Amino acid sequence: MSRVSADAARQAAEMVAEARDDPAARVRLAARSYERPRSLRPYRRAAMAFMRWQIQRGLMDPVTGSPWWRAVNETLLRDTTEASLLVGGASGEPSTPAVGHWTTFLRDPGPRSWYCAHNASIVAGYLDHRDLVELETPLERFFMDVALLRVLYAHCLLSRPGLALGRLAFLGPLLGDPRRRGADLFLSLSDVLPEEYPLDDMTIEQVLDDENSLGRIFDYGVIAPRIDPLYRAAAEDLGEPRVATLHTAECPVYAWPYEYRHVWRTSRSRAGIALVGKLLGPIRADR
Repeated sequence: MSRVSADAARQAAEMVAEARDDPAARVRLAARSYERPRSLRPYRRAAMAFMRWQIQRGLMDPVTGSPWWRAVNETLLRDTTEASLLVGGASGEPSTPAVGHWTTFLRDPGPRSWYCAHNASIVAGYLDHRDLVELETPLERFFMDVALLRVLYAHCLLSRPGLALGRLAFLGPLLGDPRRRGADLFLSLSDVLPEEYPLDDMTIEQVLDDENSLGRIFDYGVIAPRIDPLYRAAAEDLGEPRVATLHTAECPVYAWPYEYRHVWRTSRSRAGIALVGKLLGPIRADR
C-alpha cells in the first residue's frame, strides 16, 4: 500500500475490523457511506438489499456463517468506507481501483457509477478470496456463480441495455436503476437462493426443480444465453480483465466445475423460454 493512501485505508480497515463480528454493525457501517449528501440516500436501498439478504441467510454470523461471504462483504465495506473517508476530507489517495470507483460515485452520484463501484468491489472480493471457495459446500459454490452473474447482469441493464434486453432495451434503465425496487430482484437474491445456510440437505436438482416458472424463464431465457458477452462486457466496464476468466462460452466457472455445466441449461419451460427469446431478438454485444 502506498504511503499517501495509508491514512484513509488504515482508518477504513480499523472500522471494518470493529464491525467484523457484529452483523448489525456491518449494516450501520455500510449505511454511513450513504448519509451525506442527501442525493446518496436513494442508492442505500440497493446496498442494504444485498447486505440484509446476506444477514438473513446467516452468512455474516461470526461463528456459523460463511468465511467466503464474510470476506467478500468486508472487501465491499472497506472500499466504501475508505472512499467515504477520502471524500470527507481524510488524507490519501484511493488504495485500489474499486475505491477509485467509489470516490467517483460519492462525488457525483449516478446509477451507472454506483454499479461500477459496487461491482468493482464485489469482483475484487471474488478474486481476492477464491482460496476460501473450497471451504463451502458444492451447492453453495453454485450460488456464488449465480450471485455474480446476477449483479453483472443488473449492471448491464444500465451500461449495455441492448445486450441485456435486446429489443426491450428501453426498459433497462427502469429495471436496473438501484434507486428503484426493481433492482432488488437482482441484488437481494432472495428469489433465487435458499434462505438457510449452510446448504447441507439439498441437491442442485432439488433447487433447480423448486425454481418458479417465471424465474426459470428469466434465468434460462434471458441471462444464460448472454453469459459470454456479459462477462466480457463487465471486464471492459470495470477495467478488470480477470473477470473474463471467470466463465467459459457456456457457463460461469468461478466456483462451479465446468464438467457440471448442464445446470446452466434446462429442458423445462421450453415454450416460455422460446417466447422470450423471440421477444428480445438476437443477442447483441453493443450498448
